Amino acid sequence: MMVQLKRINDTWKQFRRSLLKLQIRRWPVVPILVILTFLLMAIFANLITPHSPTEQSLPERLIPPAWQAGGSTDHLLGTDVLGRDVLSRIIFGSRVSLLVAFLSLLIGGLGGTLLGVIAGYSGGKLDAVIMRAADSTLAFPMILLALLLAVTLGPSLQNVVIAISITLWARYARAVRGEVLSVKERDFVAQAKIVGCSRFRIIVQHILPNVLNTVVVLLTLQVGWVIIVEATLSFLGAGVPPPTPTWGSMVSDGREYLVAAWWISFLPGIAIVMVVLSFNLMGDWLSEALDPKLREAAVG
Repeated sequence: MMVQLKRINDTWKQFRRSLLKLQIRRWPVVPILVILTFLLMAIFANLITPHSPTEQSLPERLIPPAWQAGGSTDHLLGTDVLGRDVLSRIIFGSRVSLLVAFLSLLIGGLGGTLLGVIAGYSGGKLDAVIMRAADSTLAFPMILLALLLAVTLGPSLQNVVIAISITLWARYARAVRGEVLSVKERDFVAQAKIVGCSRFRIIVQHILPNVLNTVVVLLTLQVGWVIIVEATLSFLGAGVPPPTPTWGSMVSDGREYLVAAWWISFLPGIAIVMVVLSFNLMGDWLSEALDPKLREAAVG
C-alpha cells in the first residue's frame, strides 16, 4: 500500500515540476487573468452587478454605452431593447456559461475517461462495443447532435448539460483509450499483475495517474467548445430559457439592432471570444507544460 501511495505522490510531484520548469515569462498571464476575471464575475455576480439582469425599464431602452453620445454612467455598457442593463446580464451570463461548462465536462469527461480506461484495459468485445459507440457519436456533427438532444429534452439548464455531456464523452473515451493501451504494456503494470493486484487496483493506482495529463489538457481545451455550444443552443432558442440571461440569447436579442444598437450583440460576443480564446491558449500551454519533449524544447 505504501508503495502505491508513493507512486501516486511521485506522479503528482512530476506534474508540479513540469509546470515549474517553464520560465515565468512563458506563463499565459493574459489568459489566466481573463479566466480568473470571469470566474470571479460568475461567483460574485449577485454582489457586483449594478442592476438586476432581468429588470425591465422601457423608458431606458436602447441607451448606448457610457463612452458613446447619449450614454449614461448608470449603465456602463448600455441597455437592451427592454431596458435591461447589458453589463449586469453579461456578468450573470458568465455564471450560466461556466456552470454549464463545469457540469458538462464533469459528467461527460468523467464518463468518457472511465469508459476509455475500461475499453483500453479490457480489450476484446467490450473495447469494440465502446469504441463503435464512440465512433458513431463522433461521426455525427457535435453541435447538431447537441441541438437535437436539447430540442428533444426541452430547453432548460439541466437538459443543456445532459445534451452536451452526451456529445462529449466520446472524445475523452477515444483519447484515454489510446493512452491506456500504451500504459498497460509497461513494466510496472506487468509487475502489479505478477504480485496479484486486482484489475480495479491496477486501474486506480497505475493506469489513471498516468493518463491524468491527457485528461487535464482535454478538459481545458474543451471548456471553450462547451461555451460555444451552450451559446449556440441559447442563440437558437434551445438552451437555457428566458428570463435567465445567457450570452447566446443576448447575441440573439440584438441581431435585429446591429446598426442602431450594436452593443447588445457585440459585447456579449466579445465576452464569448475572450473566454474561449483564453481557455484554448491555456490548454495549449498545459499541453506544452505536460509534454516532456515540448517542455525541454521550450526551456532549452
